[in-house]
Amino acid sequence: MDDGRPLSVTIMERDGLLLMEFNKTGEGLWAQTKGTICKVESGLETTFTGEQIRLGPAANLILRLAIGNGGKFTLTRFGPAQLRIATNGWKGDFSAKPSSLVVPNSLP
Repeated sequence: MDDGRPLSVTIMERDGLLLMEFNKTGEGLWAQTKGTICKVESGLETTFTGEQIRLGPAANLILRLAIGNGGKFTLTRFGPAQLRIATNGWKGDFSAKPSSLVVPNSLP
């Protein structure tokens, strides 16, 4: 669904699990998952249980029904700084945003 409100994703690895947090601009949390990571032919796949996903207020009914009890996301790199994330009935293309580097003031 293209409703004109961007969906952003933050991806981290922690203790061997892939953490993904999706936020819908102007609406807040869409979904947050932590799952196992596996290499597949197209890239990476993360699988998660119903206990490993948290759906936020921005998650619609279709998303809740599709992955509310667990599921998987396939992550495929398709450009120099682009990533396609897909699951049953949904996919999104994401572009990397340069992170801001904050350098603390040095002490005198």
